[in-house]
Parts: sequence; structure tokens; C-alpha cells
Amino acid sequence: MSLSWDRAGLTALVTHEDISKASRAPPTPDAPTPILALSSQSRAKGYDGLCLPLTTESWKKRWMNMCLLPEGMEEAAGIAAEKRAEAWRARPGFLLNEVTLTQLDEAEGVIALVSEWLELDSNDDWVRHDAEIALQQELSYATYLNIHTAILPPPRSREHLASYARVVNACLKASPYMHISIRLPIYNPSVLESRVPPGGQSPSSMVASPPTPRLVVSDDRGAETTSANLDGTWEMWDVIRSMCDYNTRLSLTLDLTPPLPVNSGFLSKWKAEAVRHLFLPASTFIANTKGYPVLPKGTQSFIRDSITASRQFASTMAEPDEDQNLASPKYYPGWRKSGSSQSRRRSCLFTPLMDNLQSVTYQTFEQDPVKYHNYEEAVFHALLDWPGNGRIVICVAGAGRGPIVSRCLNAIERAAKDAHVYAVEKNPSAFVTLQTRKETEWEDKVTLIFGDMRSTEPVEKADILVKVVIGSCPVADSAADDGISIPSSYTAHLAPLSSSKLYNEARGRKDEKGLETPYVVMFQAVNLLSGDGECTQGRCGPSIQECWEFEHPRPDAVLDERGLPLTNSHNVRSAKLNFFIPHAGVLHGLAGYFEAVLYGNIGLSIHPQRKDRISKDMLSWFPLFFPFKEPLYLPSNSELQVNIWRLTNQRQVWYEWHAENFLNVNAPPSPETEMPPRSPALGNGAFFSSPRNIPSPLVDAMPMPADIFALDPRRSEAGTRLIKIGHTSLHNPGGRSSWIGL
Repeated sequence: MSLSWDRAGLTALVTHEDISKASRAPPTPDAPTPILALSSQSRAKGYDGLCLPLTTESWKKRWMNMCLLPEGMEEAAGIAAEKRAEAWRARPGFLLNEVTLTQLDEAEGVIALVSEWLELDSNDDWVRHDAEIALQQELSYATYLNIHTAILPPPRSREHLASYARVVNACLKASPYMHISIRLPIYNPSVLESRVPPGGQSPSSMVASPPTPRLVVSDDRGAETTSANLDGTWEMWDVIRSMCDYNTRLSLTLDLTPPLPVNSGFLSKWKAEAVRHLFLPASTFIANTKGYPVLPKGTQSFIRDSITASRQFASTMAEPDEDQNLASPKYYPGWRKSGSSQSRRRSCLFTPLMDNLQSVTYQTFEQDPVKYHNYEEAVFHALLDWPGNGRIVICVAGAGRGPIVSRCLNAIERAAKDAHVYAVEKNPSAFVTLQTRKETEWEDKVTLIFGDMRSTEPVEKADILVKVVIGSCPVADSAADDGISIPSSYTAHLAPLSSSKLYNEARGRKDEKGLETPYVVMFQAVNLLSGDGECTQGRCGPSIQECWEFEHPRPDAVLDERGLPLTNSHNVRSAKLNFFIPHAGVLHGLAGYFEAVLYGNIGLSIHPQRKDRISKDMLSWFPLFFPFKEPLYLPSNSELQVNIWRLTNQRQVWYEWHAENFLNVNAPPSPETEMPPRSPALGNGAFFSSPRNIPSPLVDAMPMPADIFALDPRRSEAGTRLIKIGHTSLHNPGGRSSWIGL
């Protein structure tokens, strides 16, 4: 699955003042209306479209006169206003002077800004009710004009955020062709708190246009911004998108007005969200050494990462500032086209041991020069280290179309060794390609064997066994009982992951299997939730932790007369991992990474912290994504415990996974959770006093330690307690939804 980024663009933000100014200019044949004139001007300057308010101040005034009754209004006037309001509620609609757009050609390429004075989270129930009707009216008119995207003002109150989210969800259902984006500042939710003036009147009646949310900076330079301040806005977004059931037509418009924090861990969480637009006010720019306005490097980096990460990124909305000459997009750096060649791939696990791969699949893997170069280097060094000068037998197990066979021949020539290559392949179609290459390239240097590498009788014993690792799914199959095995070991690594996009794609199958299937994915819009910080008593490991390892040859495996294991039970693995969660986030799944030691110090790796040192720019391996059926909220400074199992029978290999999260509380246990002392009156262990001592299998059983049901003895030490706050279900039990065929 892939998608290009050519549609990411730069949009000019148009205000009521801009529209009023354009309306005073005489019309021209090419721009007969103010909106068309503004559109023409912006495109001439290099912008890709307009983002403008859909309604005028006249609509705001009429709505306020109908729906906001000031204190002290005469009864007759109040009744008349209520009649007008009821008539409007029954049949909502605009008058001509209440909208900025009236024609289809005006609306082409336009992103609509919903009226900022609409308070969907007002403290007043009636204000919320009428604001919802007005919002539905605006979205209906935008749909009429074939406008596909509308940006809603941010919530003003955390107290009534649920009401805001409910309205958004209702609008998504009522407008099935409209994409709704929520404008939110990147952090500091305190600036969004509702400030209701005395008398209960709405703030919308006090100001013409609410200011852009801005950061309130304390004079105390030494004070650090708390995690709650940083996470608060993201938590608002999490509530909204969760109540809207992760609707794919709901996205974020991130307001970059506040200065970006230095904390990269905080910023990375936004990369995993559905960011569709970025808002850049003129105040975001700073002057460089030559006096030209530029974006700070941190902001440039964040924009570039957002474009690369989000599949649905559409535009950056810029606020031109004539004083700083920012009307031209030439001051916006090259991030507009960054990531244009990036793509996302998502597929289920390959089953090369059970199924025969297509030629195009082999071709995709063979386009990776790094992987096959490292294989050649591994074989080359193994040949150099081989003792003696006798004939060396190399067996390529799962030769496919033969790329590693060719690399083995290159290594033999470089090492100047006497060696012969056997190529074993069970795919009858690929075996035809091998025969062609033997006839045209390899001749008698290679012997071809058709059959399954696990059951084929070897012609002669292999000194060096080379196994091809397909994609991101290393399979621990048969290996040489002595000699050299390439790869010599595999390790699997895991990390908790947040990605609303991957979660939505996984559940797109509309059945349970979609969320119990591991996927091979090229990660982009993801955020690893774990950190390297130490939690209490050192229970947590690093941000990415090793699950298990496979070694070849395995000395403790029981083998038959052919040197093959009697069963596949030696490949069963399990891991219990503890992760520290430094910043609040939503767990959508687990990221699985792999690393293989080919020979000596030569390997292959997609471990994020090691891949550039081991196999930089390798293209044919991608991580695994293990989804969870229900997102799990993880508060900051919490702990996540992950259990994962790799299970097998004679026909299949499958994964099962489960997670629990805990919060560390620095408080003594409450009296309700402490074990009550044993009553002296119940000396025989009975729960109630009774004249008869009837034996009970529970009461009269051998005494058990008091902490047998405790999570961990270390977790109940003085001053700290771990409180469980959530868990997931067990995923894919028995391989019911996904498995790898053997």
C-alpha cells in the first residue's frame, strides 16, 4: 500500500479584513468577485489555495440577537427574539450578506473556517444547543458549495469537552462527505479555558474574533513546564477522536503559534496523530543574520516530520504579514516537497515455508543491495576462517531466484577457496529461474536440488549453511548440526507504539481478525511511547527491549537420524517486558524489530537505535505491527507490562500478546486494601463461628503466603505502590486469526 505526497501544499489564510479590502477594489473580467480576486492573487504568489471564514459578521450578529438574550431585555422584545430563534431552529439558513462564498468557482480549492465564536462547549446548555444547529448549518452550506474540508475552532473548556466531542461526532454522521479538522494549539491547554463574564453572557458576544491560542510564559525562567501542561491539549484531542470512534474523516489542524518545546519526546507524539493541516502565523517567523524572515530550525524540522509521517497531510496554512513581506511562499523552506517519494507499505506476514512466493515478491526483496552485500561479506569471512585447504560445501537453503547463490560464488572467488554450492528450493516456479541461471551463469559451480530444505536428503554434508531471511519474518528452521550457519542467530525486539492511522487500517477489515494479525509495515506516522528513564526499583528496561533469541546450530535440540528436530517445540518463546512511559499516550499496538547476526560482526538489523551501524539503508526488512483491539490510555510516568508468546505446532507458528498498565503511587496502602488481622475467635480458620467444624477444601487447606496474589514483592515496598489501571484482552489465542504456515 503506497501513497505519494504530491498534494501537500501551502494555503493562504484569509481574514474578514482581507475580504472587505478586496470587495472595495473594482472587479475585473478574470476576478469578478472579491474571493476570486483573492484566490488569483494568492495563486500568483505561489499558494495552492485559500483558507477563509465561511460566514460574515452579519451572521454572527443575527445569531446573537436570536440566541443570546441580554439581561434586562423587555419581555415583549424577548418573546419576539425567541420566535425568531424558533423559526430559525426549525429551518436553519443564511441570508445573502451572511456568507463569504456564493459560487462554485469561488469555493474551488477552499478550506472553510467555521465561525470561531460558536461555543460547542459552553457552560450554557441552550448556547451549546444553538451552536450545534449553527455548526450543522455551516457544514451543510459548505457541502452545497462542494467544499470538502472544514476547520472547527478549538474547545474552550475542558469541563464540557465531552459535549464538544459529541457535537463533532454528530456532524461527521450528518455530513458524510465532509472532512472535519479540529484546530488545536500544540500544547498549554490553560489558554483554552472558558472565561465566562458576569451575567452568564457568552464570550462570543464580547469579542468579534477569539485570539489565536497563545502560550502564557511565566517570569520565572527556572520553572519547568509541567507534563500536565504539555499533555493537556493532546489529551483533549484524544477524548475527541475516541468519542468519534477514530473516524477517518476527523483530523487535526495543529496551531504552531506557541513556541515549540525543546522536549522531543513530547513533540514525537503528534507524529502518530492524524495531522492534516498546520497553522503558521506570521509571529512564527524570526529574522536570520541577513534580516530575512525564516522559520526556526525546530519548527522546520517538525513540519518536515509531520509531512513525512502523516499519510493524509494536506496543507500548511500561512498567515501573510505585509510588514515582514511573508506573502510569498519563497520564505517557506523545501519541506513542501519533502517526503514526496515516501510511501507506506502494510501487508500480512509472508508464509514462505508454506506458500510459493510470486516472482514479483522475490524481485522486491532482490532490489535491496545492502542485505545481499552483507550476506556476501558473511560468506567471504566464513570461508577465510574455515580451517584447512580442503573442498568446502556451501548449501543455500531457500535459494529463491538465486541472488544469494550469486553472492556465494562472488565470495568464493574473492576468498580463493575450493568450494561448491548447493541451492535448495521448493518453489517449482522459482526452480525454473534457478535452472535458467545455472545454464547461463553458474554452470557446474552450482548443484540444484528441488525440494523442501527441511526434509530433502542432502547429497553431502554442508560445511556452511546459508539461509535466506525473507522480509521481517525470520523463521527458525533447520540448521547445520556443526559447521557454520549463516545467520548464526536472530533476536526479536519490542516497543509500545501509538499510531491512530495504523489502528484504523488494522480495524478496517471489520472483523476480529484484522486486529489480531501482525502486519509488516514501513513505519511513518508512529510514536514509540516508551522511554529509557528508570522507574521505581529498576523494573523497567530500555525503550526497545529484546524479546528472545534463536541460535544456530542449537546444541540442546533433540535431532533425528537426518539431523532434524523431532518437533518444532524448540522454537517456542515467550517474553515479559516492562516499559517506562514518560509521556501520556494511547497504546495502539506493539512495534516488532529484528536483528540477525550473519557471521562474526556482520549482520542485518532494523532496530531503530542500531540499524544505521549494522545495515544502513536496508530496504527489504520492515518492522512488525501487533495491533490491540481497543486503544489503551497510558498516563505519563506510568509503567506498561507486555507479555508476548511465539507458539508453534507441527504445522503453524503464531504470536499471542497482551498488555497491562500500572501507575506508581507514592502513598501507603489504603485501609480498604490492607489484609485484616485474623480474629482470635476464629482460631480454627473458619470464616464464621460455628458449633460444627466441617472440613473445607479452602479454609482447611495449607496456609499460603499472604503475598501470593501480589503483583511483585518489590512493588509493595515502603513509600511506593503500583496501581493497575488497565489491561487488554489476550490477542490471537491459539492462532485463531493469524499464523505462519510451516
